[in-house]
Amino acid sequence: MITCYLRYRIDPYKLAEFEHYGKLWIPLVKKFGGTHHGYFLPSEGASDVALAMFSFPSLAAYETYRERSFVDADCQAAFRYAEETRCIVSYERSFFRPVFG
Repeated sequence: MITCYLRYRIDPYKLAEFEHYGKLWIPLVKKFGGTHHGYFLPSEGASDVALAMFSFPSLAAYETYRERSFVDADCQAAFRYAEETRCIVSYERSFFRPVFG
């Protein structure tokens, strides 16, 4: 299993738009075989940082999802929404693997 961790810098004045963006992606990750662990919005502390995490069975499965997302109409609509609303300033993507007892 591989988990993608996204750390977003968001426009704090466009929190509602970013929340909508997150709600668009949760079912899309599932559509392509992933498990979404949610978006995490600012509460206390920095008002311009949000997080998201989702997992795929393997890095290869994640890469297939990424390739398919670039041609999927619903994914493209979500990408456009973020561009049009400019709710995301920047983001960082990292990958992790779990360790279980």
